Order: sequence, then structure tokens, then C-alpha cells
Amino acid sequence: MTPFEENGDVDYDRLTALVGWVEDRDVDFIVPCGSNSEAELLTAAERARVIETVADAATVPVLAGTGHPGLQETLEATAAAADAGADAALVVTPFYFQHGQDALAAYYRELADRVDLPVYLYSVPAYTDVTLAPETAGELATHPNVAGMKDSAGALGPFIRTQRQTAVEEFDLLIGSGSLLAQALDVGATGGILALANLYPEHAAEIYDRHGEDPDAARERNAEFVDVNTAITATYGVPGLKWAMRERGAPAGYPRSPHVEPTAEAKTHLGALLEELA
Repeated sequence: MTPFEENGDVDYDRLTALVGWVEDRDVDFIVPCGSNSEAELLTAAERARVIETVADAATVPVLAGTGHPGLQETLEATAAAADAGADAALVVTPFYFQHGQDALAAYYRELADRVDLPVYLYSVPAYTDVTLAPETAGELATHPNVAGMKDSAGALGPFIRTQRQTAVEEFDLLIGSGSLLAQALDVGATGGILALANLYPEHAAEIYDRHGEDPDAARERNAEFVDVNTAITATYGVPGLKWAMRERGAPAGYPRSPHVEPTAEAKTHLGALLEELA
């Protein structure tokens, strides 16, 4: 998350504190400037400073969101992320204009050829209306500077097809849905980049760790978090997630306009879900 003050300014002190809060709860890496970071509501200068703040505070690797609709701005953002101390770049599919799979593949190949950071592909059709096809991901997985992919299609079938296409050595296929973490690990996921890991980082880590020893227990534990994960993603989004994080004591700050604070009804619902998991 990117904590904002109530007036909309980025709260860099809270951001530093938030890095410590999630690290203390066993995350393996941190992703500034992703979807739940409200990256599209940040200026280019703010993005660079957010990444620098996180990189300075973190003791785990930093996978920074650098994707934009066009190649030139993505190149500039990725270079800025490298200068800020990021370890790799998470690059969302180009959006706004519609592009075919050949164009998407060419875009990522050129980007990976020209940047100094390892590139992670990012397909999130719910936000972009763009899906990176499994075959395209598979083609790109052979590029020496394409290190992995976050798949946020939100369905296990497409994830399995992508896993089969990208089953090459040293390619990290990451699930983007907290409701499917254990099931994705069943079929070969490396890990996850999850909204849920902002709210319950220790339990996301627990599901991951438990899966290695007892997949059935991991799936059962994962199922306990499906309702709250649905609430903070599909129902109430970033404002609901930030409110829930504040309720748990996380220095999450406030959402930036045009987001608005959750309604009283939403807070009641979220509060009940948090109580069930306490």
C-alpha cells in the first residue's frame, strides 16, 4: 500500500513504518507501486520516491511496479526504479489502447532488452481489460531478462495453462489472488503478490509455509480467508483494505481521491469479518 495523509499527500513516514510492519510478519519481498499501491494515482516523481523509500527501509527484495501504457514512459519509470534501489520491475500489460498478443510480446521483448532490472510480466484484466495469453507468456519466459509473471486473472484454469507454458528454469509464476494461493501452489506457483498479504501478511506466509508440509491443511487455512479477501478486493477495494489494515494496527494511511473512505455499512461488514479471524 501507499499511505496517504487525509489531504492526499503521500505519507513517507508511514510508508517506512509500513515496510517494517509487513517485514515483521514474514513477507519475503515487497511490491511498491502495484495495483493496491494506487500506483496509477501517483505522479512519476512520487513513484520514484515511494520506491526509494521502500528500498531504503526494506531488508527483503523490492519488486517495483513500473508499467505504463507506453514503452517510453515504462523505460523511464524502470530506469528510475533501478536508480531508487529496486531489485526487479513488475510491468503491467500496456492498457488504454487495445493491442494484440504479438504487439504485447514485442513490447515486453524490447523492454527486457533495454532495462537493467529483471522484468516480471503482470496480467490483471480486471483493471486493464487486457489478458496476457498463456502462449505469449510462454514465449516471453524464454527471454533471459524476463524473470517471472504475476497472474491476476483470478481463475485457476487460466493460471494452470500459463504454468504449463512457462515451466522453464528460474521463472517465477506468482498468483495474484489471495483466495487461490494454496491451490496455485498445488499446480506449481512460486508464490503470490496478494492484497491479502497487506492485511494478513503473517497468515499469507503461514499458508505458503504450511503448503510445503501439508497441502490439505494449507488449503483449509486458505479457505478461512476467502470472505475477507473477496471483501478487500472485489467488494470494497483499496479503501476497504486500508480501513481494515488500520483496524489491525497497520500504518496504512488513507486512500487518495477519487477513492473515498468506506461507508458505515462497509465498515460494519469488514469489522465483522476481521472479528471472525481474530
